[in-house]
Amino acid sequence: MSASDLNARYGRTANRRRRNLIFAVAFGGAIVVVFGAWAIWVGLFQPTASIDFDSTGQSAVSSNQLRVTWQLSVDPGTPAACAIQALDANFGIVGWKIVSLPASSDRSRSLSTVVRTAQPAVEGNIYQCWIPAG
Repeated sequence: MSASDLNARYGRTANRRRRNLIFAVAFGGAIVVVFGAWAIWVGLFQPTASIDFDSTGQSAVSSNQLRVTWQLSVDPGTPAACAIQALDANFGIVGWKIVSLPASSDRSRSLSTVVRTAQPAVEGNIYQCWIPAG
């Protein structure tokens, strides 16, 4: 058996190599198109405002109130909203408050919020902050 007969028998022909090359180029092109579309979507259509928050402390006001102090950083002119929670000794949520904050000219602000609790709380923190839609 000759080499050309073996190549034909096992599918190693010039046409097969050409099809494999076309398939590889088309697959690579599809990956480039999908990645490019994703990069454009992430770059152009995501909100540009950033928000950062951190709890800085807490103190008991009474047996059913906890003062939570916190730091908020958001782009100037951007309103924000934050959910603040109070926790008991077993880390159960005993108080919850959503605070809406108007836009400010300052990027960072120190804030303080009193959260009413159902039971005495030992810890308070910021659960989440977000930029309201609209």
